[in-house]
Amino acid sequence: MTADRVLANLDLNLLVSLDTLLRERNVTRTAQALGVSQPAVSAALARLRRHFGDPLLNRVGNRYELTPLAAQLAVLTAPALAGVRRVFDATAEFDPSSLVREFTVVTSDYAATVLGPHVTRRLAEQAPGVRLHLRQTSPEAVDHAPDTLRTADGLIIPHGFLTGLPHLDLYTDHWVCIVSAGNPDVGDALTLRQLGEMGWVVLFNGPTAFAPAARQLSMIGVEPRVEVVVDGFLPMPFLVAGTNRVALIQQQLARRLAEPAGVRVLPCPFEVVPLTEALWWHPMYRNDPAHAWLRSVFAAAGAELGGAHQSG
Repeated sequence: MTADRVLANLDLNLLVSLDTLLRERNVTRTAQALGVSQPAVSAALARLRRHFGDPLLNRVGNRYELTPLAAQLAVLTAPALAGVRRVFDATAEFDPSSLVREFTVVTSDYAATVLGPHVTRRLAEQAPGVRLHLRQTSPEAVDHAPDTLRTADGLIIPHGFLTGLPHLDLYTDHWVCIVSAGNPDVGDALTLRQLGEMGWVVLFNGPTAFAPAARQLSMIGVEPRVEVVVDGFLPMPFLVAGTNRVALIQQQLARRLAEPAGVRVLPCPFEVVPLTEALWWHPMYRNDPAHAWLRSVFAAAGAELGGAHQSG
């Protein structure tokens, strides 16, 4: 049977069911996610098993595990669905105001906080049918960025972590130190000696997961004495407040959180390379008109944020 005849005999709704089943690994949760009945999902699973000649999901105790074939398919379904959506979203003239679509962008809580409001305001103005899912990043998401970007529309991360993927620079920020507002041992400036003696709040603290400024500090011979490790930037000021700790965070974020958290913002006592935040995406989106429009929205939001930062 030719490939065209195989496709003609397939129901594209099965691709949606397959993608959700492989993600949820549970018929009941899949039915809830798709808004259909459990018998309908069970019937779809039976058809998929006949098509592939494979059980796809095997019960192990009280849960299901993917078969080896299903694990291979799980990597393919999201890009396939994205391709189908691009086909049916295509129009002679792209009009964002008529677009109905959810975009997923993996990002830190920092970028979501400072850039997110500029992006979402523009989306609401230009495309009321668009929904934006800002998904918290993780070391695994960055270490396996090509796989992450098969199921997400973009990844916001500074330069220095990724290569070989298309990207767009959004804005530049600077690293600053924060100490408790009531810290009696720190005056108007910090010294390298103090940075070596004080306890630190740091991000991730892994071989491939770190704040670039903290890595630069290590390169000049100052090893932070880590007391607290967090998976995001937002808790940092609150974990510094009322203690003798110190942390490095972005100036844009520090300005927003200094007063409510009760910390002081001080310049770094060493030369720190500025932070250039960029949006990265999978090459499969290169010619997607909706994705190109999304990138233009992020570019405009980044320019607006950069301008506000310079004038602020």
